[in-house]
Amino acid sequence: MTETNPLIVFTPSGKRGRFPIGTPVLQAARALGVDIDSVCGGRAICGRCQINVGEGDFAKHGITSTASHVSGVTKVEERYDKIRGLPAGRRLSCQTQILGDLVIDVPPESQVHKQVVRKEADTRAIELDPATRLCFIEVEEPDMHKPSSDLERVYKALHDQWGIDNLSCDLSIISDLQKTLRKGEWKITAAVFSRAPGGGNRLVAIWPGFHDKVFGLAIDVGSTTIAAHLTNLSTGEVTASAGLMNPQIRFGEDLMSRVSYVMMNPGGEKEMTAAIRQALNTLAQDVARQGGIELTDILEVVLVGNPVMHHLFLGIDPTELGGAPFALATGLAVTCPAKELDLHLNPGAWAYVLPCIAGHVGADTAGVVLSEAPHEQDEIMLAVDVGTNAEIVLGSKARLLACSSPTGPAFEGAQISSGQRAAPGAIERIRINPETLEPRYKVIGCDKWSDEEGFEEAIVQTGVTGICGSGIIEAIAEMYLSGVINQDGLIDGSLAEKSPRIEPHKRTFNYVIRAPKEGGNEPLIRVTQNDVRAIQLGKAALYAGVRLLMDKLGIEQVGKIRLAGAFGSHIDVKYAMILGLIPDCDLAKVQSAGNAAGTGARIALLNMKARDEIESVVRRIEKIETAVEPMFQQHFVEAMAIPHKTAPFPQLSKEVTLPPPKDVVTAGDDGAERRRRRRG
Repeated sequence: MTETNPLIVFTPSGKRGRFPIGTPVLQAARALGVDIDSVCGGRAICGRCQINVGEGDFAKHGITSTASHVSGVTKVEERYDKIRGLPAGRRLSCQTQILGDLVIDVPPESQVHKQVVRKEADTRAIELDPATRLCFIEVEEPDMHKPSSDLERVYKALHDQWGIDNLSCDLSIISDLQKTLRKGEWKITAAVFSRAPGGGNRLVAIWPGFHDKVFGLAIDVGSTTIAAHLTNLSTGEVTASAGLMNPQIRFGEDLMSRVSYVMMNPGGEKEMTAAIRQALNTLAQDVARQGGIELTDILEVVLVGNPVMHHLFLGIDPTELGGAPFALATGLAVTCPAKELDLHLNPGAWAYVLPCIAGHVGADTAGVVLSEAPHEQDEIMLAVDVGTNAEIVLGSKARLLACSSPTGPAFEGAQISSGQRAAPGAIERIRINPETLEPRYKVIGCDKWSDEEGFEEAIVQTGVTGICGSGIIEAIAEMYLSGVINQDGLIDGSLAEKSPRIEPHKRTFNYVIRAPKEGGNEPLIRVTQNDVRAIQLGKAALYAGVRLLMDKLGIEQVGKIRLAGAFGSHIDVKYAMILGLIPDCDLAKVQSAGNAAGTGARIALLNMKARDEIESVVRRIEKIETAVEPMFQQHFVEAMAIPHKTAPFPQLSKEVTLPPPKDVVTAGDDGAERRRRRRG
């Protein structure tokens, strides 16, 4: 195979390879271990192997992908489309041949191991005071002796019976009003929204007779996943929750790739805005169906997201966020009719978007602040939303600081040799015996550990497919505790004499977690030296950002730590500290905050005073830009060590015995072994 063969890149997995012209996409996917479903074995009968062909210049991958780089639609596909229907732009990978460089997106429904979206509603108690409420009213009938319009008498009823004044409404309400009043025999239910721009109260919906269904949506628009919680505005109860992968992944896995796509493809921002809004509508339909309600019963939506997502779902070009000084078009809270965001809810529904903090610290972080309330704490709290970009808030009621740190996608399993996002079959927990170096592990979808009887039978359906973010954190921390790697992260090649788990690989060594059985189709799951480096780079960036904020506050210790986000929800905090992902702290005061951004959105949905609160708090948060801070690089370099080159971890040492510094043996350029001594 020569370099003239076309390059194909699959998203969201990031797997890539070169294949001869004419190779079916499904065949290439299988060769690379890409997760594409195909029950019929590539005969174009089942239709499960659907893909999307990327269009445009993908700077991250260094290629241009276009529909002309694949073979034309076949008669088999036309027949399938006629009988069962194919979404616009979709192809069957078994019928699509490679003709040039390609970026191929495998949608969630075409994946065998469909993503488990772990952003779930928190159970935090919230004071119920929604901006939208229902008012059942009895309206005076028309009277020749008291001439007044139906709308005036509705306003009078709301004043007399509910004490609501300063009302206004859209023309659509007026056009339905007379029929609704007469159908309800002068008894109607009115929905009133109290947070419209400019003040006053807005009559947003009416129903004949008594109506008691009023719902809102709290949505966390993440760069990887989107989570929506259908919430009863009358009771505060989360009626239904749903999540899906962000469809913008096909434009780029990380935020800067998506900004780059916009820069290089005129109109790209409109494509991404349309994709995200379609996804929001899909989620709305999903939770409405789960909750047994109509979409017209949804009268409010509150959204949070990082700055790039924030701009894109608002329909704002994010190009300015792609470079210094990272200027936001607006960081203020946004209140607008939901229909302006193309959301298909009740025609009178309103949308509220929490404020952003800075160019790289978004409305999702504002949601974390609202949820975890560091601004109300007496002791110093560190709140971290761990994702492709870590957003960090540090402080107390006296002073709050915030920054973001570019951790990269490694914590979500991306750019890791055996990495994957959280899905059934992914290793999520691991322990390594320090004497034998043998691992034991748990996978998502199975309650048993790998060394327990019945494990292999229990995973027949899923297999062991890779290792997710929480798994890779534990794997590297356990490798450190067991002596497989030293403080600098180097794999000790001399241990190959002790265990076959340590295998040579070019100039370095790997640690094998699970080898495929003879004749089996399972992948080889291992941790490579490059994997260790990727995690070190990510954790060093996060720690350096935290340390920078600690310097600004003049502190050496934090009082409590909250880890937010899907990743933060499932990582073992002890292993996060062993790795040096977070600073030393009493482990009893280090907790997962769950989907704190989503919880913050739900708080703002259910309590309109919380909107005033977060808008006020955000204005007094001090923003620190890591890119221009001279100490960031020094902190980063020192934080590359495990857990850290210079920082003491006295609290952690009470819980875990950290290994002493050691030298390691690694392979030399000529295959001979050479000793690399620990620095410092």
